[in-house]
Amino acid sequence: MPHQTDFRTSLIGAWRTNNRVTVHLIEGLPTALWDVAVPGSNRTIRAVAAHLHNARCRWLKTLGREHGIATPARVDHRRVARRQLVAALKRSSQGMEALLELGLAAGGQVPPSKGYVWRNLALDVGHVLTYFVAHEGHHRGQIIMVARQTGHRLPRAVTDGIWEWKPPR
Repeated sequence: MPHQTDFRTSLIGAWRTNNRVTVHLIEGLPTALWDVAVPGSNRTIRAVAAHLHNARCRWLKTLGREHGIATPARVDHRRVARRQLVAALKRSSQGMEALLELGLAAGGQVPPSKGYVWRNLALDVGHVLTYFVAHEGHHRGQIIMVARQTGHRLPRAVTDGIWEWKPPR
């Protein structure tokens, strides 16, 4: 009989893989790309990368704060250094894990919070995870596309690494 992974292990593992892939991309961005403007936008690649952490923080504040989940400090999207952002992503990833754990402990649903007024996201843990993974995947793709459009082709190890979705052993 094949080994079965429990739902909690699978869900948290999927989030960790998503975070690892995001961090891999950020760490692998050439320095010359960091302050390149996104065509048609007032954002830079730095700002898009910072947005990943800052969006996590805003959602953690909205969904988790009243349930005791710490909200990491946001980063300055105009000035954050890559090393600072990678450290911040680690903190916000831990918060996201805590949010998923909260939902798992509550029978598979993140408990409602007073701050959640937009209501665009179903709060079952499957939808919560999928929403955040899709959001980050969108911005990872945006970063890679801008790199190509502006002549800053990323190293193959970086682009190949965003498809390494097997959990580390």
